[in-house]
Amino acid sequence: MARYSSKINKIRTFALSLIFIGFIVMYVGIFFRTSPLIMTIFMILGLLFIIASTIVYFWIGMLSTKTIQVKCPNCGKHTKMLGRVDMCMYCREPLTLDPNLVGKEFDESFNKNSEK
Repeated sequence: MARYSSKINKIRTFALSLIFIGFIVMYVGIFFRTSPLIMTIFMILGLLFIIASTIVYFWIGMLSTKTIQVKCPNCGKHTKMLGRVDMCMYCREPLTLDPNLVGKEFDESFNKNSEK
């Protein structure tokens, strides 16, 4: 079975990985100390990854303020929900606001608009 997590946590994890990728790219640039041009390119590229991470964190922060907060029926904590189906941020309980999807097996494809 695939391991699901809430959409907000997935995006935050992506932003955190951009920071680490930026640092790794900068460290690779140190190996080219003899060539200032290549080292500078790696440093700027790493900085761009970190700036991209900041933009993603800002975007998900703004998106997070507009989400619907629901109370998880399993753990009782309030969690933020994006889309028609999502997972609880704390206990990974499948959540939905669509009465047609209650009781169905969790599938992230329910969030895609299908004209059938």
